[in-house]
Amino acid sequence: MLASIQDLDGALQSPITGEALKFENGRVSRRTSVGGSEPCDFPVTRGKPVLIDFANSVIRREDLETTNAESAIARPRYSFATRLIKSLLSPEKKSTRRNVCRLISELKRRSDRPRVLVIGGGSEGQGMKALYADPDVKIFAFDIYSTPQVQFVADAHDIPIIDGYFDGVVVQAVLEHVLEPQRVADEIWRVLKPGGLVYAETPFMQQVHEGAYDFTRFTESGHRYLFRRFALIDSGASGGPGRQLMWAVDYFVRSVFRSRAAGKIAKLAFFWAVYFDAIIPGDYAIDGASGVYFLGTKSDQTVGPDAIIAHYGGAQ
Repeated sequence: MLASIQDLDGALQSPITGEALKFENGRVSRRTSVGGSEPCDFPVTRGKPVLIDFANSVIRREDLETTNAESAIARPRYSFATRLIKSLLSPEKKSTRRNVCRLISELKRRSDRPRVLVIGGGSEGQGMKALYADPDVKIFAFDIYSTPQVQFVADAHDIPIIDGYFDGVVVQAVLEHVLEPQRVADEIWRVLKPGGLVYAETPFMQQVHEGAYDFTRFTESGHRYLFRRFALIDSGASGGPGRQLMWAVDYFVRSVFRSRAAGKIAKLAFFWAVYFDAIIPGDYAIDGASGVYFLGTKSDQTVGPDAIIAHYGGAQ
């Protein structure tokens, strides 16, 4: 269930100094030691506080204020027909649904009313319906643009939340869009309670998407090492070679014909490929995956370089 910004009272902090913040009466202020408040220079747009260290972010304050925190990337609204086509080209991943159910179960073992932070939660992620619909789970979300789904706007390199606040963090299709994924993983570790859970899905073999805001890819082993301060519950391919083949066909055709539409038509012609992922063994899927996932718990132990070699579970 989506929470409100008021539910974060006492948890907000400056992404620049770490000072305690409060959001009240449509403005951001510093909490003082005597229980009062002092104004500070964080903007507010569409009623949402914007808690970004602009000096150390790809987000520019002037752009955000000019656009009223609109997404820099066009987010199309789909008609019934286009949603149907999209469901053929990008069917919901069974692995995501399964992993989200397991995440919910693990969260409820730790808390009756778990608090979960969704990084990049400008829209509900694919396969996340069960998490958002659960009345016992309080969902907090932020993104680098404002939507009704977020409580605040922020940059994941500096999460404006106090240490050890959340029971879980979800970061789906986000880490490829940050400049320093390790810094974001460390921030996730910081805002989680001891034994808190992280669930991440990140591309491995996907072409550039979201243009200038796309930076990084991970193998399954590389993704595991990114979360080396977490104990492993499960990891693997979140989208197999069939899904990856569709992406490759799309970008091959759009490159040859200089046409995004031609690529989408070609991708539609190969929609069947994704259904082969259901019969591809997990070890082969890891080596040719479109994307990978990781589910783990915050730990005091760190996975070393020697252990990551032993972790490899592919078919080679």
